[in-house]
Amino acid sequence: MGKFPFPKMYGAVTVGERGQVVIPAEIRKIFGIKNGDKLLVFAKPGGPIGLIPAEEFSQFLEHAAGMLTAIKKTAPRIE
Repeated sequence: MGKFPFPKMYGAVTVGERGQVVIPAEIRKIFGIKNGDKLLVFAKPGGPIGLIPAEEFSQFLEHAAGMLTAIKKTAPRIE
C-alpha cells in the first residue's frame, strides 16, 4: 500500500512568532526530510495545507511531461 495506508495524526505543532512550525520527527524520518531540504507548500482556501519535497515534485513534473509527450505522439490527429 505505500507509506500511509490510512491518515494518521502525528502530533500537534504550534505556529511561532515568525510563522514557523516544526515537522514532527517521526514524519521527517518516514519521508527522509533532512535539515536544509526544500519543501513546497500547497493549500486551497480553508485548507488543507500540504508539504511536498521540492525534488520529488520536480521528478513528478518531469514524468508527467514525458507521459504527455508520449500521448501526443500516439494520439490520432483530429482535423
